[in-house]
Parts: sequence; C-alpha cells; structure tokens
Amino acid sequence: MLAAETGWFLEHAYLIPVVPAVAFALIIFFGKRMPMKGSEIGVASMVTSLVLAAGTAYQWIERVDFFSPAGDNASALGGFGRAFRLNAEGATFVQPVINKIVWWQSGGMEFGLGQHIDGLAVMALLLVALISTLVQIYSLEYLRGDRRYTHFFAALTLFSAGMLAMVLAENMVQLILGWEIMGLCSFMLIGHWWEDAANSRSALKAFFTVRVGDIGLLVGTGVVFFAASAYATRHGSNGFSIQSINEWALSGTGSHTVLLWGSVALFIAAIGKSAQFPLHTWLPDAMAGPTPVSSLLHSSTMVVAGVFLVARLYPLFHTGLDINVAGQHFNLIAVIGGITIIIAAALAFVQNDIKKVLAYSTVSQLGYMMMGLGVGAWTPAMFHLFTHAFFKCCLFLCAGSVSHSGSHHSFDMKKDMGGLARKMPITTTCWILSTAALCGVPYFSGFFSKDEIIDNARNNNYQVFFVVGLVGAFMTTAYMTRATYLIFFGKARGAAAGGHAETLATADAHDSHARVPAMANAASDSHDAHDAHDAHAGPHESPVLITGPLVVLASLAVVAGYINAPVWPFHTERFAEWVANSSGVAFPILDHAQFEWVNAVPSIMLVLGGFVVSLFVCRSIYGEARSPLRGITTRVAPLRWVHTFLVNKYYLDALYENVIVRGLVGPIANGAYWVNQNVLDRIVNQAGIGARKTGGWVYRNIDQRVVDGAVNGSGAVTRGSGTALRPVQSGKVNQYGALLFGAAAIGALVLVIVNT
Repeated sequence: MLAAETGWFLEHAYLIPVVPAVAFALIIFFGKRMPMKGSEIGVASMVTSLVLAAGTAYQWIERVDFFSPAGDNASALGGFGRAFRLNAEGATFVQPVINKIVWWQSGGMEFGLGQHIDGLAVMALLLVALISTLVQIYSLEYLRGDRRYTHFFAALTLFSAGMLAMVLAENMVQLILGWEIMGLCSFMLIGHWWEDAANSRSALKAFFTVRVGDIGLLVGTGVVFFAASAYATRHGSNGFSIQSINEWALSGTGSHTVLLWGSVALFIAAIGKSAQFPLHTWLPDAMAGPTPVSSLLHSSTMVVAGVFLVARLYPLFHTGLDINVAGQHFNLIAVIGGITIIIAAALAFVQNDIKKVLAYSTVSQLGYMMMGLGVGAWTPAMFHLFTHAFFKCCLFLCAGSVSHSGSHHSFDMKKDMGGLARKMPITTTCWILSTAALCGVPYFSGFFSKDEIIDNARNNNYQVFFVVGLVGAFMTTAYMTRATYLIFFGKARGAAAGGHAETLATADAHDSHARVPAMANAASDSHDAHDAHDAHAGPHESPVLITGPLVVLASLAVVAGYINAPVWPFHTERFAEWVANSSGVAFPILDHAQFEWVNAVPSIMLVLGGFVVSLFVCRSIYGEARSPLRGITTRVAPLRWVHTFLVNKYYLDALYENVIVRGLVGPIANGAYWVNQNVLDRIVNQAGIGARKTGGWVYRNIDQRVVDGAVNGSGAVTRGSGTALRPVQSGKVNQYGALLFGAAAIGALVLVIVNT
C-alpha cells in the first residue's frame, strides 16, 4: 500500500453494477436458448459482482488500516494527503476513491458517470452482491417450471444492478438513475404473476406510491443543485456531486431555509422508498411477488435505498434538520422513524399471512434505522442495516421454504401450518436463529445493532425515542413468537397435516409455481406442476438449493454482529472504523454511547418479557386446551374495536383510495376530462372543420379551376396544334419536296435581307 493508495478493485469498482446490467441484456436476448433458460447468466453475473465487491472491500479495509492514525504508518501520512485528511474539529477520515467520466455536457455544465467508493459504499456493495447471489441460487429451485422463468431472472438481475449503481453513484443524477431502475424492476417483479388481478393491483400500488415520494427526490435534488453550485464550482466540481453537496452543507455558507426544504424534499423520497409512515402501505401488498423477490426487496435493495440516501447525504440532513445531541429534540427523521416502529409492529400482530408478518417487521426495523439516523446514531443505524439484511433475508426465504415444501404453497399460518419443526428441521433452525437476531437476543447480530440505536437515543437525550425503541423491542419479540408458534409448533393444520384438498382452495395465489392464465383450474394446474418436481408428497425438508442459502444466512445472522461487538471479551469495533470513520466526508462529531451492560438490561428484560407473554397468549388462544383468552377480541368490545382498527390497517388505504383518490384526485380527473372534451376536443374539432372547409374551397377554386384548368388548357392547345400540323405529315414525296424547297427559299431570302 505504500506504493499506491488504491488497488485495482478500488479503481474498477464501477464494474460491480456493470456486470449484472450486461447480464440482463444477455438474458433478454439469449436466455431462452440457454440450457438453464438464462438463469445461469444471472447467477454467474452476481457471483462475479460478489468477487469484485469482496476485492473492493479487502482493499478498502487495507487502505483504512494503513492510513489510520492509530496504525504503525501514522508517521508516514504526510505523503498521502489525498487519502487522509483532518476535518475542522481535528477528527480524521479517509478520502473516498472517486473516478468519473463526462457523460454529457449542456451549456458548459458537465454531467458525469463515476464511482464514489468509501466505507458506506463498500459495505452496501458487498451486502447487495452477497444477498443477491444467495437469492438467485435459491430461485433456481423455487421458480423451477415457472412460465416466465427467463424474464424473472432478467428482472431480478437488473434489480440488483440498479441498487449497486445507486450505491456507487458519484452524483445525484446517477443516484436517481439507479433509484428509478429499482422502481421499474420492482413493478415487474411484484406483478410477475400478473394474470391474477390482485397481483397487478399490488404492483401498480407499489409503483404509484413510491412515485409520490420520488417527486421529493427530484425537487430536493433541484433545490440542492442550485444552492450548492457556486460552492462546488469554486472547488472544481458541480452541484450534483454528492461529496460537494455534503461539504457545502457543512461549510456554513448555505441558507438554512434552503437546507431545510432541500432536506425535507429528499426525506419525502426516503419515506416513500423505505416505506415509512405514512407511505408504508405499499410494502405489505408487495408480497404479491415471488418470495425470492420479497426477500431481496426487504433485505438489501429497494426499501433500504431510502435509508441509504439519508446516510449518504447525512451532513445535509444533519444541518438542515438540526440533528444534534445537545438535549431533547424532535426532528423530522426521528419522529417519522419512531412512529413507523410502533404502528408497523402493531399491524404484524393481526396478520395470518407469514410474509405479511415479515413485511410489517421490515417496516418496523426500517423505522429503527431512520430513528437511529434522527437521534444521531449514524453508526448503529448503518450497522443495523447491515445485520438486518442477513436475518430478514433468511426469514423470508424460510417462509418460502415452508410454502414450497411444508404447506403446499400456502402462506396462511392459521390454516395450513403448525407442527412443522419435526418435518423441516433445517428450515426451523434457521428461522429460530434469525428470529433471535431480529429480536435482539444477546450475542446475536441484532443485539449489537438495534440495541445500540436504543442506547444512543438515551445517551443523546432523546428520551421519548429511547422509550419508543424499548416498546418496539417488546413488540418485535411478541409478534415473532406468535409467528414461530403458529408455523413450527402446536398441532399441524391443513396442508401441514396433509390436507391438500383444503389447501388448494385456500392457497395463496401469489406464490403458485408455473403460473398459467387465470381460469377455473389454474391453481390446481400450477400446484400439480410443482408437485411433479417434488421429491415426495407431504410436508418435508426443502432441497439443498433452498436450504443452502438458508444455512449461510442464518450463520451470518449469528456472527455478523461480531465485527462491531463492544462487549467482553470481543471489543471488535471494526465496523465503525471501516465504515463510519471512512465515510468520505468529515461528518459532524456525534457523541456515541459507550456500551455498558447495565444500559442494555431494560431491552433484554423486555425481549424476555415479550417472549414469555406472547408464548402464554399463543398457547392459550391457539392451543388445544380451553382458555378464557380464546375469542376475547370478539367478546370484549374495546378489544374488538382495536382489532378491527388494526385489521383495516388504520384505514389508511381507505383514506388514500376513497378520500384522496376519489375525493381529491377524482374531481381533478373529472375536471381534466371536461376540459379535454369541451375545450381541447372542441379546439381540435373546430380546427378540423376549418381545415375541411378550407380544403373544399382549395379543391373547387385552386385545384379544379386553376391547376386542373391550366392542365386541361395546355392539353387543348396541344391537341389543336396537333390537329393543325397533322396534314403536314401526309406521306407524299412531292409535298415533302415542295416544303423543303419552300424552306430553302425562305432561308435564302433571310440571308439576303440580313447581309444587305
């Protein structure tokens, strides 16, 4: 590293998204001709991106370790000023590796494509590439026999490429490009089985809801661009550069009003993309897509893009939204994150669909990440994004494994599951390990990330959000205990007990294999196609292509936390060094809490309490013994009201569809239709009538009288001349001789006259 500040992988990290983007084109054009229908191209591209990302991570860690002032080379830093800098407060940070080319120019303004490699980008690149590779391997078996198998892998590969491009972006234009690629691919993947009208509606709902937030991205980018352009130009860049925007935000030269509204607009985009309150309603409906899509979308792409945006532009949000640690504060990011934690966790309690439980769990955990950013816990928030990807991806793939091999394609926990622990031991073990990580059980990965967010909220005097974090920890354990009990323990029900006939009637339509156009026997045909490649009938463990990724992810859910474990005997806080302290810009110094077991006790006790209470309630309500708790939500009016309120998802969908869409958008649409019919169409019709009348006049007067008259007149003259000259061509030799003699005489006479 003394010879060069960067290595090949750091300099060529742009290849990480390029490879799957090229693979997408190859799958589209040649996939159906390949032996594995194009899936081999998708898997190979993601493995290649994973290798490139791993090499990039290795060289970045090498770079950070070498230039760390605590390292042996601290005295040699003078010769490497571009790699190591001090901020205004004297804190150190490692410069990013930025390479760019000019994409196009307009009026002297250059728009580039490039890479911005720093600790945050390296973490996200490695995470996305690894998760995408495992999901594609899983999909080889899960989507086997699907009628759009090739198109699925093409869209899935482009989906990952979009996220990788966004993570790598050097400027906001490039970030928007990757952001929108993901939006398009999510629409295609959620609506993969579009023959079912519900799936099409879910895809459209996701697309339009996220588009609402995307308006904020465009507006915020425009505001920040014009505000930061002068500062960026003085420093040899432009207002779209991410590094320039962050440096401008911290420079103190910008108007606070501009910073505020630019931050608010950009945060609206993050709310939509990361499914934060009140734009969270699209995410549970996105479960209409195949389970591998749900897993990838919820763990490392799409929904974490909003969190990544806030983290990437954190100096802008920090300055614009007054995020600080000087006392008790309420800023927009913390408030939205805190609300999202509670409302999403509450909705998870009333779901019977296993994937929707996990969907609301994802919304709640994204709320933790946002709240962490809002209370100044940047490092714990990013570490939670990192650890959450492993255990949430594993949980979704476990749900798919249960559907694939245990419940005959049903996702209904009450009707078609129960007692599967004995028949699916690998899936059960992976689920339980990932659940422990999600709940924050000590020494699992979630404990080292989520509980650090809670602890930092207390340390930074955000007392309200400290309480919100604790309540969320209790609720997370409670709803996950309910789901675990219904799926793997108790008495087998429906398909889990071998009741295939009942299952076919109740199976979740959005995860049937080998889909065919909607018809009376479509569900039966699709299940029969799936059963044809099952090893044997009845609940059983899934094939190795499914269980293999589960084992890898469950293992990471256990051990991933140890790269930033502040507890004895580990004290391996390398994540903070590799990512937080090498973010590419001098972040404001935030007072991160030092871990102490006494501060973790409230969270640990609430996790234990959530497990005990939920297990008792589950055994009472869903067990075989008689219990006064059974049916309590129908007997007790207040509980019935709350249950109905939650089942209807706070009536937000009704508000959006019946009030906003029909009450506001409807009249606007009707008014636009009236204008179209009575103004625009009338103008067009009158223009048509006028054109028709003009054409008639031109036809009668110009075409018929002038043009046709001239043509007919010239014809008449020609005909008359021909008639007059016709006697000359008589065929008589003596007449021709007379004419010739006469012509010669006239010629001679002319010559005489001329020469006289």
